[in-house]
Amino acid sequence: MKAVVMAGGEGTRLRPMTSSMPKPLLPVANRPIMEHVLRLLKRHGLSETVVTVQFLASLVKNYFGDGEELGMELSYANEEKPLGTAGSVKNAEEALKDDAFLVISGDALTDFDLTELIKFHKEKGALVTVCLTRVPNPLEFGITIVDDAGRVERFLEKPTWGQVFSDTVNTGIYVMEPEVFRYVEPDVPVDWSGDVFPKLMEEGKPIYGYVAEGYWEDVGTHESYVKAQADVLEGKVDVEIDGFEISPGVWVAEGAEVHPDAVLRGPLYIGDYAKVEADVEIREHTVVGSNVVVKSGAFLHKAVVHDNVYIGQQSNLRGCVIGKNTDIMRAARIEDGAVIGDECLVGEESIVQGNVRVYPFKTIEAGAFVNTSVIWESRSQAQLFGARGVSGILNVEITPELAVRIAGAYATTLKKGATVTTARDHSRGARALKRAVISALQTSAIDVRDLENVPLPVARQQTARGSAGGIMIRTSPGVPDSVDIMFFDERGADLSAAGQRKLDRVYARQEYRRAFPGEIGDLSFPSSVYDSYTGSLLRAVDTTGVTEAGLKVVVDASNGSAGLVLPSLLGRLGVDSLTINPGLDETRPTETAEGRRSGLVRLGEIVASARAAFGVRFDPVGERLSLVDEKGRIVEDDRALLVMLDLVAAERRSGKVALPVTTTRIAEQVAAYHGTQVEWTTTSPDDLTRVGRGETTIFGGDGRGGFIVPEFSSVFDGAAAFVRLIGLVARTQLTLSQIDARIPLAHVLRRDLATPWAVKGLVMRRVVEAAGDRSVDTTDGVRVVEADGRWVMVLPDPAEAVTHLWAEGPDDASARALLDEWTQVVEGAGP
Repeated sequence: MKAVVMAGGEGTRLRPMTSSMPKPLLPVANRPIMEHVLRLLKRHGLSETVVTVQFLASLVKNYFGDGEELGMELSYANEEKPLGTAGSVKNAEEALKDDAFLVISGDALTDFDLTELIKFHKEKGALVTVCLTRVPNPLEFGITIVDDAGRVERFLEKPTWGQVFSDTVNTGIYVMEPEVFRYVEPDVPVDWSGDVFPKLMEEGKPIYGYVAEGYWEDVGTHESYVKAQADVLEGKVDVEIDGFEISPGVWVAEGAEVHPDAVLRGPLYIGDYAKVEADVEIREHTVVGSNVVVKSGAFLHKAVVHDNVYIGQQSNLRGCVIGKNTDIMRAARIEDGAVIGDECLVGEESIVQGNVRVYPFKTIEAGAFVNTSVIWESRSQAQLFGARGVSGILNVEITPELAVRIAGAYATTLKKGATVTTARDHSRGARALKRAVISALQTSAIDVRDLENVPLPVARQQTARGSAGGIMIRTSPGVPDSVDIMFFDERGADLSAAGQRKLDRVYARQEYRRAFPGEIGDLSFPSSVYDSYTGSLLRAVDTTGVTEAGLKVVVDASNGSAGLVLPSLLGRLGVDSLTINPGLDETRPTETAEGRRSGLVRLGEIVASARAAFGVRFDPVGERLSLVDEKGRIVEDDRALLVMLDLVAAERRSGKVALPVTTTRIAEQVAAYHGTQVEWTTTSPDDLTRVGRGETTIFGGDGRGGFIVPEFSSVFDGAAAFVRLIGLVARTQLTLSQIDARIPLAHVLRRDLATPWAVKGLVMRRVVEAAGDRSVDTTDGVRVVEADGRWVMVLPDPAEAVTHLWAEGPDDASARALLDEWTQVVEGAGP
């Protein structure tokens, strides 16, 4: 006997899950509903099956193919238009006309004994046997009454409670003889219960009802979909579950990685190659699909998560459904009954209320509170560039596909035949993405000079030597699972705002240039990169007095690419040095704040015991450095800026110093004392670089370990700052602690406040209004200066739903009070 699986329905009540996926492909316990149906058919010997398809038919065909993987023979009957339950089977008449056949829905979960149903049909000599079951609430189903012999006496489709005369309902499973096709008109919508069965009963044809025992759930609503998952996990339905039951009710599929510190409270299911990190709690009735990543601190309870979903740290998912390829970012909260469609992005710290529907390809911005369904808005990225270039989680937000597209867009902004310098840090992720970038550049008629793994300042310097631009890929500082794709201009500086907008436009329009075979770009690997860099550096920066001073320094390379330039540099500098952590460590391409702190503590211990003049610790890409004085004490980054400023200004006695407006005003006092002046810039490194190129600029820094040495370069360069510091300390003959001690203490505090994008403009207007007649500086954001010199600065983040606040006062308590006052202004402007 053959079977017919009806898989053409649109499943409108299940939207947005069925907006981009046919209902039969919705996964139950990580396996499509229809696959459970097909496996049931096979168990009962019905391996030759016709599948009727209409809505998103190609997806069903592509998934199941000819059925070989299931050990079945599948063929398809395609409907051009909806034909109803009977019309769709009529459409497959050619394959069914020779013998009795079984009809079953492809979107109902059941474990009925089909063998007994077929046996009953044959024993009764029925034309049609309707499979029935008893349900507590029959309102959504067709009620059927049978006599003592099992013959159907009456049908009633979807009754009201006043019409309910039985709890025995039609399951949509039938066994039929081919003769039934005579009662179905071709190519028009026809239903079994509403059109065909009443005719058969009028003519007295033998229609029987078989009341089946077992499980049956018509997965037609979100509630029934979630219930079906729970029922499978509870063992209420006899279906196969892929994987291993590692403890009662806890199913883990092949290749899944579950950290020993994750808490699993079954029954639950974790799909193949999923990754569950430490401190995750997954509770009962949760289904985690294939290739899902659940980051540390996340909590899932009664959540159904489809394949390839990313669930960020501290996220909270309760009783919701998450569509495939969706990204749930850090600390997002999705409440009971909510459904997130396929390929959505739910931003950090956003809240999706219960029963909200978010349709496919939508973006919920960071910090948003969503209490109504999101249907029409499109998914788009408001701004491609952030503070560090194009940044995001590796293989979640930043994929090889995105790297190819954005590199192609960058190439399109340049002339054919131009040269671009590429580089990376020592991480595997950056290496893989750089290969994708190089391919995109070459196939866009761009020649590539690949430096491979070099410090960031070396990449900038090499870019400035004849390239039209550069691309550096590195691990985001302090965020090991994220990467930055950084774009340089022809001077090796970060791409200007105008250049970023141009690249953004090309990327958004997808107007990528493609090279013809004869135009494919060349790939070369420059040699002697480090010798060239150190030679230029030592020629540009004053090192007089270093040899005579006999300084001893300790240098921590942080196991990063900064260590690659140190042998060439220290050897030619002629200073007594001890280098620690020089080797590359692929497993640690960046350092957390805690790791950096412990590294500095260790460096301090070595400096003190070695009686060195000072110690420096480079960041892994050699862009920034941190200081430890001769006593082994850490010089905090904001103090290190003032120490360097004091040394430079005392020696130069004139010129300009470039500092961001968030820097303590004590810097102004230090500069003025030595006859120099401060030029305040925005917090953007691009703006610091612009001022750093000025002829009269003698120094620049950002207070976070980034220093500009204008005589060598206008960008942050850890090695250049190190060489300059050695020369200054050697000539001044003062220790770092002595210099630090003569600079007044600063009291600058910072606070970050979550601010939805929609109210950022309102926040800034309210800040200006609240400033009243006080002095206001709008160099970057809004800086409000009190009459007594205290100041507060409010700056909206360009890439995240956050507002940054800085405040400075004569002491910490005063600065904190000012910060609290303006926090109320910012939060009071919210929704």
